[in-house]
Amino acid sequence: MTSDFADSARFVGDIPRYYDRCLGPVLFRPYAEDMARRVVLRAPRTVLELAAGTGIVTRLLRDRLHRSAELTATDLNADMLEIAREKFEPDERVRFETADATALPFRDRSFDCVVCQFGLMFFPDKAAALREARRVLKPHGRLLFNVWDGPRYNSFARIGLEVVDQFFPYDAPKFLQTPFSWPDIDPIKAALIEAGFGQLAIYVLPRVHDIGDTQDFARGLVFGSPLIVQIRERERVAADSVVEALAQALAAEFGSPAKLPMQAILFDAARG
Repeated sequence: MTSDFADSARFVGDIPRYYDRCLGPVLFRPYAEDMARRVVLRAPRTVLELAAGTGIVTRLLRDRLHRSAELTATDLNADMLEIAREKFEPDERVRFETADATALPFRDRSFDCVVCQFGLMFFPDKAAALREARRVLKPHGRLLFNVWDGPRYNSFARIGLEVVDQFFPYDAPKFLQTPFSWPDIDPIKAALIEAGFGQLAIYVLPRVHDIGDTQDFARGLVFGSPLIVQIRERERVAADSVVEALAQALAAEFGSPAKLPMQAILFDAARG
C-alpha cells in the first residue's frame, strides 16, 4: 500500500476535475480573489505561481495583471495543470510548467513576485521551498502565500476527519489533516526569516460562504482530493457512503443550504 504521506500531494486522474468543480467555487475562488488583488497592487512584470493546481488563481492573475506581464504557473501534478490550461486561449500570456517547488527549474533572480495559494502545507521540505522562492525572486521581490488555519477555525475539516474516522476506526485515511497542518503563525514567521525574507505582513482572513448543495461539496472533499485514493486502497468502504455521511454531517452542523465558516492566514514577505 502506498503511504498516506506519499499520497497527500498526488492530485491525479479524475481528482483535479472534482477539485475544480466542487471545491473551487467554495474554498479557493474567494481567497484567490484576495490573492490576485494583493499581487496586482504591486504591479509586477514577472510572476511565478507555485502549486497552481487547476488555475483558479492563475486565471484571475492573467485577467488583472498588465497585458505585458509574464505569468508562469507551475505544479507538481501535470493532471492539475491540464485542467488549468483549459481556462486559457492559446494566445494568452501564460506559461505552464510541471515543477517541484523545492527544486525550481528557473534561474536566480528571475521574478518580481512568487505566489502560492494553499500549497506550502503539501511541500515535504518547506524550508527548501522557501529558499527556492527567495532564490528565484529579484532583489526586493515579494513572496505571497496563504495557508489554512487549523480545524478549530475550519469546522468542515474537523467534520471530515470525524466522519472518516467512523468508517475506518483503526487505520483512518489521513489526507484531511494535511491541508490544515501548518496553521501556527510563529513557526512560519521563523521559517521565512531563516530563509532570508523580511518586511513580513501577516493577515488572518475569516469568511463565511453559502453552500447551496452540501452533497456536491462533500463529494468534492472526497473525490476531489487524494482522500479518494486512500479510501480505495483500504478496499472496505464505498466512497459514496463516505460522501453521504459527510453531506449529512455538514448539513446538521451548518444547515442546508449551509453557511460555511472558514479561515486562512496570508503571508506577504520581501526577499532580503
